[in-house]
Amino acid sequence: MFHADRWTNAFFAVSAESADDAFQYVKIFTPQIKKIHGAFFGHGAAERLEKTLLESAGSAGIEEDSLAALYAIRFVCLLVEKNCFKYIDRLLARIEQKLNEQNGILDVTVESAVSLDSAFEEELARQIREKTGAANIKMKTRVKPELLGGYLLRIGSFYVDASLKGQIEKMKIDLFQASKLAADGGV
Repeated sequence: MFHADRWTNAFFAVSAESADDAFQYVKIFTPQIKKIHGAFFGHGAAERLEKTLLESAGSAGIEEDSLAALYAIRFVCLLVEKNCFKYIDRLLARIEQKLNEQNGILDVTVESAVSLDSAFEEELARQIREKTGAANIKMKTRVKPELLGGYLLRIGSFYVDASLKGQIEKMKIDLFQASKLAADGGV
């Protein structure tokens, strides 16, 4: 069983104040590793990968003495050695979530029936920052025509349904409950 929180905590314990930069390097190295076909894991594979990534980093202009790059390389090599690299996407999402928490960045998802204009996005971000005290907002938007109008807003586990579809569903439930109550003689 893969324990994303344990790996995330290990990442932060090792990279410490270099966590933001190390995370960026892990994101840079991940696609290169994903391009390698076939399953590879174990100590030998991790050693070869470390050598390749160090060479790749050097040719990409990453300074040899960059602790963040070194942490990132060793971290992905440990994932490979322990046959856990296949969980990298889950792990990256968890690390990013924790970095955002540490940096006061709030992840917000907005789903709307049509594309949002930038003025609405900016105003929504301003209001969320004002109400939550977040230092910054990282907003992801998705178009979902089935919402008919309005939007769905997700901030962590907090959820606001301001969509036309949601309002229609709520009216449907209210009407059903009212008709049931009337049929039972309650009205």
